[in-house]
Amino acid sequence: MNGRARGLRNLRAVLAPVAAGMCVMAAAAAVLVPALGSDEGNDERGGGASSPSATHRAYGPGSAPAAAGCTADHAAASLRPSSGGGPAVDRIKEKGQLVVGVDQNTYRWGYRNPATGKLEGFDIDLARAIAADILGPDAKVVFKAVPTNQRIPALQKRAVDMVVRTMTINCARKRQVAFSTSYFQAGQQVLAPKTSTVKAFDGSLRGKRVCTAAGSTGESELAAQRHGARVLTVPSQLDCLVRLQLGQADAVVTDNALAAAQAAQDPTVELKGEPFTDESYGVAMNKDDTDLVRRVNKVLDDYRGDGSPGSPWMRAYRTWLRADMPGISGPPSPEYSD
Repeated sequence: MNGRARGLRNLRAVLAPVAAGMCVMAAAAAVLVPALGSDEGNDERGGGASSPSATHRAYGPGSAPAAAGCTADHAAASLRPSSGGGPAVDRIKEKGQLVVGVDQNTYRWGYRNPATGKLEGFDIDLARAIAADILGPDAKVVFKAVPTNQRIPALQKRAVDMVVRTMTINCARKRQVAFSTSYFQAGQQVLAPKTSTVKAFDGSLRGKRVCTAAGSTGESELAAQRHGARVLTVPSQLDCLVRLQLGQADAVVTDNALAAAQAAQDPTVELKGEPFTDESYGVAMNKDDTDLVRRVNKVLDDYRGDGSPGSPWMRAYRTWLRADMPGISGPPSPEYSD
C-alpha cells in the first residue's frame, strides 16, 4: 500500500458515518448529480444525462452584463410580495406539481441522507414550503439535481420552475434570471486542511491548487484575483472536498455556509481567514415569471415571520445550520425594488 492509499485509509477512518456516506455520493457525482434533460422518474431523484465537464464555464457570474438599474449594494432587491396568481403560478397549478432544481450533495443544505435515501436540508425545507403555499398541504414536489453551472440554463429552458440551491444574487445573474428576496446571508471564504500553510484569501494561496465550482461566485472571485493560485474548477463544491481528501487540491474557495457544512463532514479541514464577500441567497426563477417571483416573496415573508424562535425560518436554522454556523439571530430583511 503506497503513502497516498494509507493516508486515504486513515482519513476515512476518522470521518463520521454521515460524512463517509456523503463522500461516496460525491465520488459518484456522475450518477447522483445528473444534468437536466429528461423528466424520467417524476420523483426526488430527477433524471437526465451525465453531468457537464469540470471545465464548462458557461453562464458564470461574470458572463453577462449587469441588469439594468442593478447595483451591487442593492442587488438583492426584488418585487413586492403578492398572494395572487398569474401565468407562471397558473401553469404550476395546472401541472399539479412544482419542479425545483436543487443540490443533493451539499450537507445541511440539499443532500440525500445516506441512511434514508431522502433529500434533506435547509433549501429542501424552503422548497417544500413554497410548494405547499401554491399547491396546498399535499403538494407534489419534483426535485431535479442541478449542477452549479447549470442552474441558469435550467431556468431559461424551463426544465425547472425554480432553483433553490444556495444561489447567490448578483447583478450579472439578474440579467439572465429573476430572484426572490434574500433568504440567507453568507460570504466567500477559504477552506483548507487544518495543517495547511494557507491562512486566508491572500498571498498564502500562491502556488497552491485552489478548487471551486464552475459557474459559482467563487470562480468569479478567483478570476478577478487568484493570489498566485492555480485554479481547478469542478461541477459541484462537494467535488472540491473530495479533491482535498485525495490530495488533488490544496484549498477550496466557496461560500462560508457551504464550507462550514464541508468542515462538519470532514474534521481534518477548517475555514481559513474571514469571509471576503457578501453573498445573499435567493430563489431563482425564469426572468419572465414575475407573478411567481411575487408569490415566492410572499412565501418568504411568511417563512421569515417576525424572526422569533417559532418562525419557520428559525426552526429550519436550528435543525440544519446552527451546529455549524452558530450565532445567527434571524433571517435577512427583505429589500424591494418597486
